[in-house]
Amino acid sequence: MNEQLAFSEARARADFPILRQTVHGHPLVYFDNAATSQKPRQVIEALRHYYEFDNANVHRGIHELSARATAGFEAARQRIAQFIHAAAAEQIVFTRGTTESINLVARAWGDRRIRAGDHILLTEMEHHSNLVPWQLLAQRTGAKLLFVPVTGDEGLLDLATLDHLLTPKVKLFAFAHISNSLGTVNPAAELCARARRAGIVTLVDAAQSAGHCPVDVQALGCDFLAFSGHKVCGPTGIGALYARPERWEEMEPYQGGGEMILNVEYAGSTWKPAPHKFEAGTPDISGAIGLHAALDYLDQIGRENIFRHDQALAAYAYEKLGEFAGIRRFGPAQGRAGLVSFWLPGVHAHDLVTAADQLGVALRGGHHCTQPLMHKLGVESTARASFYFYNTHAEVDRFIDAIRQINKFFN
Repeated sequence: MNEQLAFSEARARADFPILRQTVHGHPLVYFDNAATSQKPRQVIEALRHYYEFDNANVHRGIHELSARATAGFEAARQRIAQFIHAAAAEQIVFTRGTTESINLVARAWGDRRIRAGDHILLTEMEHHSNLVPWQLLAQRTGAKLLFVPVTGDEGLLDLATLDHLLTPKVKLFAFAHISNSLGTVNPAAELCARARRAGIVTLVDAAQSAGHCPVDVQALGCDFLAFSGHKVCGPTGIGALYARPERWEEMEPYQGGGEMILNVEYAGSTWKPAPHKFEAGTPDISGAIGLHAALDYLDQIGRENIFRHDQALAAYAYEKLGEFAGIRRFGPAQGRAGLVSFWLPGVHAHDLVTAADQLGVALRGGHHCTQPLMHKLGVESTARASFYFYNTHAEVDRFIDAIRQINKFFN
């Protein structure tokens, strides 16, 4: 198994020019994949080809370059639908990423469907992108936020509370598929099914899952699902929002401008149907084309293979970190996704990450945009190592050796 993984890693690493560099005199170990993934040469080439040969605005032009750009842009929409098993390309709206997708739902759906006294259900492990938009919606409407508890350092949802929380007052249940701080893989299909039985709309934040494991919106049974291109080997500034057709029908545009209109008069305007009525202005055409290339690349590797590989590295790192006295490791000991967050006594996370960088190991330290969760866990910040299919067991050994040196220096 390890030989097969090593062969897969070696082939994948050859496609990522950035991984061949040294940092502070050491070969780069990039363990910040939960923040953003690296980009293979296939994606870089797709961007270069678009700008060298096809650069034009989409939909409105009738010349050859515009036709090619439009074809590429809409092919990317179809590819995203295929990637997440949506029934039709028209269920996909391009956004700048998960954050904008969730804000779009909060504004275009939430402002119309949420009223004073309604409840919005989240979990205690949510990224700020899946918390702050709902806080703002609650402030605008008089709704109330409720939270599914997290069970301490092991980082699992307390599902025993769910039936009590899923009351008729709850209009929306929004949750992360995979926690960016804990590595917890939530039972998304079960959560959506339980919410649907109670007549509650669901939103799945797939920022940490879309590029790491198979995602099937029809099997999940969710109403909305969002993910970001830059976390799935694609460009920054591009992402996607999926919605069931009936949800799109319940929503009005939250931005106006060109592209999204059917007819404009001085007295008023009418809109194109979804998805275009939610895509005002010139879109990120190159980003969509680069994302298409990234999704093709990931499916060539196979997300089942990626998930097994990520889990193997995370389990190995989790075990090796347990050798340090007094360390706290957050998230489940078994079945975690491809990241490990930890707190080393006597060393601030920022100091640890700074020192690791001097040894060529790129980590992330801080609250990881989950400040309320950090406060619940009794820490201000943690250090996090997050893995992807181009990382290796040998790199985990280097990471552990770096932590050993840092621990010796500070303690």
